[in-house]
Amino acid sequence: MKKTFLILLTSLFYFSVSAQVKFEAQTERSSYGLNERIQLVFTINNEGDNFEPPKFSGFKTEGPFINKGNQTSITIVNGKVTQKREISTQVIYYLTPVKKGVFTIGSASIQFNETTYKSAPIRITITDPIEIPSYPGQPNNMNYGEGIHLVAEMSTKNPYVNQPVTVIYKLYFEPRSTVGNFRNFKAPKYEDFWSQYIDMKQLRAERGKFNGKDYSMVVLRKVILYPLEAGAKKIEPFKIELDAEVPTGRRDWFGEYEMRLIQKSLSTGVQTINVKALPENNKPSSFTGAVGNFDFKVVPSKTTLKAGESLDLEVSVSGKGNLKLFNLPKPIVPSALEMYDPAHIENVQTPVTGIVGKVSDKYTIIPQFKGKYTIKPIEFSYYDLASNSYKTITSKEITIDVAEGDGTVVSNKENANKQAIQKKEVFQYNKLKTEFVSASREDFLGSGLFYSLLLAPLLLIPIVMIARKQKEAKDADVVGNRVRNNNRLVKKYLSEAKKQMGDKVPFYMAMEKALHNFLKAKLHIETVEMSKENIIEILQNKNASESSVNQFMELMNDCEFARYAPATDTAMHNDFDRAIEIITELEKQI
Repeated sequence: MKKTFLILLTSLFYFSVSAQVKFEAQTERSSYGLNERIQLVFTINNEGDNFEPPKFSGFKTEGPFINKGNQTSITIVNGKVTQKREISTQVIYYLTPVKKGVFTIGSASIQFNETTYKSAPIRITITDPIEIPSYPGQPNNMNYGEGIHLVAEMSTKNPYVNQPVTVIYKLYFEPRSTVGNFRNFKAPKYEDFWSQYIDMKQLRAERGKFNGKDYSMVVLRKVILYPLEAGAKKIEPFKIELDAEVPTGRRDWFGEYEMRLIQKSLSTGVQTINVKALPENNKPSSFTGAVGNFDFKVVPSKTTLKAGESLDLEVSVSGKGNLKLFNLPKPIVPSALEMYDPAHIENVQTPVTGIVGKVSDKYTIIPQFKGKYTIKPIEFSYYDLASNSYKTITSKEITIDVAEGDGTVVSNKENANKQAIQKKEVFQYNKLKTEFVSASREDFLGSGLFYSLLLAPLLLIPIVMIARKQKEAKDADVVGNRVRNNNRLVKKYLSEAKKQMGDKVPFYMAMEKALHNFLKAKLHIETVEMSKENIIEILQNKNASESSVNQFMELMNDCEFARYAPATDTAMHNDFDRAIEIITELEKQI
C-alpha cells in the first residue's frame, strides 16, 4: 500500500512539474572578455507567440534565430509504459560587446495560451580581452566561419609576355556548412593584362581539397589573362560577401551539431605575377608578338583570271595562343595588281586553357593588265612555349596568270570590297545640235529675294540673343544638368537592357547602370557615395516607403549577382519588369 501511494505521489508530482510553463534566459557564463561573442538563449518549454526581446545596450546583436524542437519522455509505472511529447522553443541571439563594464539585459516576454511570461534579467560583466582557448571540433567564439576560404588559383605565376594565365576563383567551405546570398562582387581590373571571362553557366558545389583537408568547393569565376609587358604585375583582390550556416561546436538534443547564420566578407588578397620578357636571342625580324603554337597559310581564291576580274587572297593563322593580340603579315604584290584593305575575320573560342581558333585577313586583288604576276612568299614568326624557341613559317610563292580583259572590273563575290567598283571607259562625244538660252533675265539687285536676304540677319539677332541667354542659364545650372543627364542615362540603359534581353552579362550590366543613374538623378549622389546604408537612409529621408526601399535594394543585389550565376530568359524578363515597376513607384514617392 505504501509503495503504491509513493508511486502515485511521484506520478502526480511529475505531472504537475511537466505541466508548468517555463520561460528563462541563459548564457554560458556571467563574465566575458571584450573579444568574446556571447550566446544568449531564451527557452520556453512549449510553443510561444509574440516574443518581445529586451534592449541590448552595450552590445552588437545578431539574430534572432528560432529553434523549435520536440522531445519524447517515457515513464514506466507498474510495467505500464507512458510516452509524453514535450515541445521546446528557443530564441537565440549572439552578442558582441562594444565596451567594458557591467551590463544588465532586461526581461524578454512571450505569450502562451493568452498568458504572458517574462524571463529573469541577466547580469553580464565585460572585462579586458582574454586569450580564447580552442577545443577540437569546436570553433573559436570569435572565429565562426573560419573554415570558409576564397582563393585565386593560377595556372602559373611566372609566365612569358603573351603566355596565357588561367585564374580560377574558388570558394572552399566545410562540408557541414552551407553558403548562399552572394553579393557585392568586386572583381579586379587586371591592369597590364588582356583579359577574357569564361561564362559560368551555373554555380555547383563539388568536393575539393584545401591545405590537405577535405572541403566543399564552388567555382565562382574563371578568367584568362595575357600579360602585355614584362615585370612584376599585381592583381587586385577579388572580393565577395555571403551568408553562411556554420556549426557552433555544440550539439542539440538529438546529437546533431547546432548551426548559426553568419555574414562573411572574403577577399583573395593581392596577387603578384612575375612576367618574363621574351628572349632577344634569335628573335626573327618578322616576329610581331605571336606566342603559342600556330599554323600559317596564304591561299588565293584562284590563280587564273582576266584583267579587271577580282580574286581573294586569304592570309590566316590558326592554332592555340594569343590570336587576338598580334597583326597578321601583309602581302606585297606587284603594282599591276590593285589590292584593297582587308576584311579581318576572327573565329576563336576561349576555353580555360587559352584562346584557340583561327584569324584571317582577306584581301581583294584586281589585276589591271594581262600578264603573269608573282606574289612573293610571306613569313610569319611566333614564340613556341613547348620548345621555348622562335619558329618561322614561310608561305609558298604564288603566280597569278592574267588574260586579256574587257576593261570592266568584275567581283567574284557579292560582298567584295566596295572600293572594287565597276570601271568602264566613258567617251565624250561632241553634240551636233545647238541649244540656245535666252539672254533676257531678271536682275537680282533690287529684287524681292535681295531685300529678304538683306533683312534676314537683323531679324535673327533677337532670336540668337534669347537662345544664347537660355543656353547660358542652362549651362550654369550644374545640378539640373547633372539630373537631366542621369535621367537620360536611365532611359538609355533601360533601353539597352531591353535590347540585350537573353544575353545575360550585357543585360545585367545595363540594368545596374540604369539603377545607379536613377539613384544619381533622384538622390543627387555620386557613385562613391553609393553604400547600402547611405542609399537606404537617403531614400527613407525622402519619404520612400520601407517596402519600396527593400525591393529596390534587393533588385540591385540580384542584378549584381545574376551576372555571375545562371539566368534564364524568364528571369531577365521578370527583373526588367521589376525594375520598371520599382523605379516608377519610387518616382511617385520621392
